[in-house]
Amino acid sequence: MPIEISPIGHINTPYKEKFTIPRQPGLVTAAMGQITFAPGFNSADFIRGIEQFSHLWLVFQFHQTANKSTSPLVRPPRLGGNEKVGVFASRSTHRPNNLGISAVKFEEVILVNSQSRIVVSGMDLLDNTPIIDIKPYIPYSDSIPYAEAGYGQTKPQETLAVTFSQSAREQLAIYQQQHPRLDILIEQILSQDPRPAYHKTKTSDRLYGVALYDLNIQWRVLQNACVVEQISKL
Repeated sequence: MPIEISPIGHINTPYKEKFTIPRQPGLVTAAMGQITFAPGFNSADFIRGIEQFSHLWLVFQFHQTANKSTSPLVRPPRLGGNEKVGVFASRSTHRPNNLGISAVKFEEVILVNSQSRIVVSGMDLLDNTPIIDIKPYIPYSDSIPYAEAGYGQTKPQETLAVTFSQSAREQLAIYQQQHPRLDILIEQILSQDPRPAYHKTKTSDRLYGVALYDLNIQWRVLQNACVVEQISKL
């Protein structure tokens, strides 16, 4: 039988597009987000005691792929983007029910217009992602040290050094007044080399752009190092 699920709220994050979102949670610790609750779930009673937990599980919807067809086979980036595996043997965003889970770090509860919001960090979620449920992370049962993870056993290596052009540093000084730790956020994201897998084997000085917050970050890879060329308003 069909199951109806209504989001309990949504999360605001720096990531305005899929490009450069870290492939797993916890890889970009400087990313901060706020969970805003929908009417009917914005009573403080729903989150009473949540500050006892350092981490939370977020159950969410991949809302940008919700209306797209699902294939039984996908190409995980960790396998170079060419080898196929079953969708249930992956964390692909293209799933039958478009649901995902993500472990994030709990930071604090804040009040905005008399409504409680949860601040979290280290998320890998697109801005305005619908949140379906929130559960505390329980270390003794949720962490399995001897678990095996096939092609995703080890953390991706940070392969790129990240530098800023003089122009980008001047712009950074301005925009960090509104977005603290912006420099760290950019460094953590770009050091993981978010380019498509097939771009990494080619020698090119192509200029890439990515939207973070209300900013356009322009960068290129030169001699296995990432250079941030420009930071401007979208």
